[in-house]
Amino acid sequence: MARIVTVGIAQLGPIRRSESRQDVVVRLLALMEDAARMGADLIVYPEAALTAFFPHWWIDDEAELDSWFEREMPGAATRPLFEAARRLRIGFHLGYAELAVADGRKRRFNTAILVGKDGAIIGKYRKIHLPGYADHRPEQPFQNLEKRYFEVGNLGFPVWHAFGGRVGVMICNDRRWPEAYRVMGLQGVELVLLGYNTPVHNPAMPETDDLTNFHNHLSMQAGAYQNATWVVGVAKAGVEEGVDQIGQSCVIAPSGEIVVQCATLGDELQVARCDLDLCAAYKANIFNFAKHRRVEHYGLIVERTGAGDVLG
Repeated sequence: MARIVTVGIAQLGPIRRSESRQDVVVRLLALMEDAARMGADLIVYPEAALTAFFPHWWIDDEAELDSWFEREMPGAATRPLFEAARRLRIGFHLGYAELAVADGRKRRFNTAILVGKDGAIIGKYRKIHLPGYADHRPEQPFQNLEKRYFEVGNLGFPVWHAFGGRVGVMICNDRRWPEAYRVMGLQGVELVLLGYNTPVHNPAMPETDDLTNFHNHLSMQAGAYQNATWVVGVAKAGVEEGVDQIGQSCVIAPSGEIVVQCATLGDELQVARCDLDLCAAYKANIFNFAKHRRVEHYGLIVERTGAGDVLG
């Protein structure tokens, strides 16, 4: 019997800087209700789904910065999501900015959680590949300050038994790095969930702006195929506080094929039936890591290509 997970991709349109978490959660709940009516087992929300993407602004005041972060999950604003999940019997993935206190100091992370149909948190991931910079660049049209506002994630790339398969999570820029997929692929991942906030314009490399949509899908399709896994990528899209962000939220099969994709840059729900057993043929044959992957020879390859000790 096939292991089918019906996944809803809950793309969000722009969130105003003045929009409250409570107002955003109303939008998230509407998408969750629709997903449940369509038979979804799991709904996937974007990166930093509760607020506008504040790393695009320079923030000097620490109290103001803290106001963008969640100190607990669930909190007062997000508890309705957990209650609805229990009532509707639907799981969810949620990205948010996390403020944790450890050893007497504040630590800030770009975080995502996976929640089961019972409303209980299954697992947490903290973003590892932080893009951007930490200094102020007022000459640019917007900032990219993740390195200033977040620490590098410290939870690795875990994979959890959930929804009848093996599920992993990454966030935004992680999708561009093959290691993110491979670490989970070596754990037998069958469903990778990721949210993103990706501008159309890259001030550091404007010559690649017309390739932004292509690179978005390229990285996810390659990761899916090379690790024999489903990949679900969900955007915060549209023009948010002057920053034009891509959409293209989609579900990608282990073959690397896109099976469903959002058509707008606003709040939109699409649903896909993901047969986790489709991963098995690729894992047993083309990407059978135990059979075909020879790590012990990588150092020799580096020596022959003159690449120094990159892999040695």
